[in-house]
Amino acid sequence: MRRIALAAAFAAVSLSACSDDGSQPPPHTSIAAPAPPVSTETTAGTDGAARHTVAEGRGFDFYVLALSWSPSYCESEGRDANRQQCASGRAYSFIVHGLWPQHERGYPADCETNERDVPRHIASSLYDIMPSAGLIRQQWRKHGSCSGLSQADYFDVLRAARQRVNIPTEFRKPAAYRTVNPKSVEQSFRDANPGLPADGIAVACDRRFLDEVRICMTKALEFRACPEVDRRDCRSDRAVMPPVRGG
Repeated sequence: MRRIALAAAFAAVSLSACSDDGSQPPPHTSIAAPAPPVSTETTAGTDGAARHTVAEGRGFDFYVLALSWSPSYCESEGRDANRQQCASGRAYSFIVHGLWPQHERGYPADCETNERDVPRHIASSLYDIMPSAGLIRQQWRKHGSCSGLSQADYFDVLRAARQRVNIPTEFRKPAAYRTVNPKSVEQSFRDANPGLPADGIAVACDRRFLDEVRICMTKALEFRACPEVDRRDCRSDRAVMPPVRGG
């Protein structure tokens, strides 16, 4: 009996040592589950179109995809404009300004993250839709950091959001200045994107130029209403859209 008791005690000590060295978790220790991988499963959107699902963000209610009219930025900023985006021959029209996590009222910004900088290979992979390394890094720090996603997943979702939106034909490469009614621009986007509600899009302008189009999306990148964003729509009935440069 004494030999059996000693053997049992030895086994208990061995099991305890296994837990302490990290090879096995001790009883009742909470271990954080790894983040789910980005799904490549294809699903049908509310408009019936096939789309890949994306990683789901956390800590906010919906996204705003901001599409900036690049010629307006380049002309209004003049010599102070970002040369990577605005140098001669850079034929950009609507580019991605950002993908912004939103609350129903207000929005989060500048959240804590372990990924403060954006590696060059990630930035360069976005230049076709977001042609400024400085803009990419600033948008990650201010908005992407609040998405609840890794940097890689956030920029994957950003690209998927851009691919979700059809740019109306008349705005793809205009060669001359146009004076437009922002409400007409909004309607053109709604016509090109079935299911986009009237209160799910806002056109922004300054005193002269049309600046950008903001489109609200769910975390699954379906179009949705966003009354607070819609209320910040351009109040003018006229705005200038400079032509696309070069190209």
